[in-house]
Amino acid sequence: QVQLVESGGGLVQPGGSLRLSCAGSGTIFKFDAMAWYRQAPGQQRELVAAITSGDSTQYADSVKGRFTISRDNGKNMVSLQMNSLKSEDTATYYCHATRSSRTYWGQGTQVTVSS
Repeated sequence: QVQLVESGGGLVQPGGSLRLSCAGSGTIFKFDAMAWYRQAPGQQRELVAAITSGDSTQYADSVKGRFTISRDNGKNMVSLQMNSLKSEDTATYYCHATRSSRTYWGQGTQVTVSS
């Protein structure tokens, strides 16, 4: 059974940094695209950043220049480095992966940006 497990969330002050990681297990095959989504209370889940198997990346406008997505294909891992965090970045962050038209989600990790 394929699973995605996130880690690295927590409480940080505005202007601070956090690094989220997501490890995939249960498969020997490399995921196609991997991504991070987030969902704040009362809001729809939105794409934060995505990266293809060829390392092409895309970012939401709200995080460009502050967040960086990267992946380790050998370990089926994806990370999200978040710098200059703002209160509006507060949300539950979810790891997402696709392979052969199947999609997988992690359980989510909470990021709270507050002084």
